Amino acid sequence: MVPDELEVTSSITRALAEDHRRLERLLKAAVDSAGHVERESYDRFRAGLLRHIGIEEKILLPAAQRLRGGEPLPIAAKLRLDHGAIAALLMSAPTSGVLATLHVILEQHNLLEEGPEGVYQTCDVLLRDELSQLMAKLHAASEVSVLPYSDAPAVLGAVRRAVERAGFEPPGDFPS
Repeated sequence: MVPDELEVTSSITRALAEDHRRLERLLKAAVDSAGHVERESYDRFRAGLLRHIGIEEKILLPAAQRLRGGEPLPIAAKLRLDHGAIAALLMSAPTSGVLATLHVILEQHNLLEEGPEGVYQTCDVLLRDELSQLMAKLHAASEVSVLPYSDAPAVLGAVRRAVERAGFEPPGDFPS
């Protein structure tokens, strides 16, 4: 979601769901039918997904919490666990297991955000009086620098724990 690509819309749901579709297209373009990953395309996906997560974590969820008198949205803890698992998976090389796990998590996670009565619709209602300011903040969100992949045992262990903490099965091609 680079600033020029985030359309000014009348809803958080539309803007962030459209960004999900953009990220899905980037991921699809990065992986060919044989499962080979084109790293430059995958890195654009990675950076875009990390920026999207940052927007939700640093702008959307805090704004909703502020308007709820300091009380986080009931779904916020689950979203943060998922975000941690996704970000952790993006630290390691995109193996077939990592990609499969990412697909499972993103599919379920996106439903929590986009689905009926999902977090985006909740925020559309809650933040309706601040929509123009919020959209300006979304536009202004910085691009994210991504670090090189690391498949060090300590990193893979941290990835495994983050994925398990979020309630998902770790990639099958990770060492135990």
